[in-house]
Amino acid sequence: MKAIIPVAGAGTKLRPHTYTQPKALIPLAGKTILSIIVDQLVEAGVKEFIFIIGYLGDKIQDFVEEKYPYLETHFIQQHERMGIGHAILLTRELVKEDEIIVVLGDSICEYDVKEVIESDTSLLAVKRVDDPRDFGVAEINEEGLITKVVEKPQIPKSNMALTGIYRIRETALLFECLDNNFKGNVTSYGEFNLTDALECMIGGGATIRAYKVKNWFDCGKKESLLESNAILLKKMGQSIAADKPFENTIIIPPVSIAAGCDISNSIIGPNVAIGECVTISDSIIKDSIIGSFADLKDIVLTHSLIGSDTEVRGESRSLNIGDNTEIDLGKR
Repeated sequence: MKAIIPVAGAGTKLRPHTYTQPKALIPLAGKTILSIIVDQLVEAGVKEFIFIIGYLGDKIQDFVEEKYPYLETHFIQQHERMGIGHAILLTRELVKEDEIIVVLGDSICEYDVKEVIESDTSLLAVKRVDDPRDFGVAEINEEGLITKVVEKPQIPKSNMALTGIYRIRETALLFECLDNNFKGNVTSYGEFNLTDALECMIGGGATIRAYKVKNWFDCGKKESLLESNAILLKKMGQSIAADKPFENTIIIPPVSIAAGCDISNSIIGPNVAIGECVTISDSIIKDSIIGSFADLKDIVLTHSLIGSDTEVRGESRSLNIGDNTEIDLGKR
């Protein structure tokens, strides 16, 4: 069993953060998007990983090699981003005919990974969504078999979206379909999509079942990333790696604070994830993600995403206010 994780995308919806940081390394609930995915697979027994890298790929490789030195890892460069189908085709020589699980680098789901890996048929993870037109969509029969998959259908016949987790047993057929689509220039929305190859597999007689995940955490843009951060913090529990007390500071759970942070005269939480070696003073922060080595002072933040190595300064005020007074210090 090999795990394939495509992480070559530029993460344009999360800019400006992804100008200098791969989307997969954006902090989330005290980890990174990528480490949550890898940890799930490792805990289920997967030991060999293939990472398809591109944009800022050296940072992905450095992170994986430092954090997971005990795993057997391979890195394949996708020089041109021509779609997930093209990315998976690049792994053909490494995979050969071994069974695989493909997890897209921004697909965080709550599911029984071991059950998926040990399945005696191929599986595609699905989740019911209100509007499936922006997703790959699976049509499923009464036996739970997938009869058709379509990429971003304008008139969907199903509301079961593909969540980005694909457990494939018939790898030879998958690569044959990917290769034929590439040579025949079979694309959807200008890209070689994995969905088209899966539809080819179904047409070729492959048995593919639907697997319904419990939760699917969207990490595609700032608002959904912060929402996912809050949900995951509640599920994972509070984590504070402090080597000294935080002076005159109130912590409102759930929060995650990495090692080496210096926090004073502040209120932190709820739903805040703070990276390593962050300095915070005289501030109030809630519902936010703060990157490593950030320096925040005299600031009130809510629903904010602050990148690594940033400095944010607010204003300090001295007030002498009598009874029955209302003051708004915000700028209109």
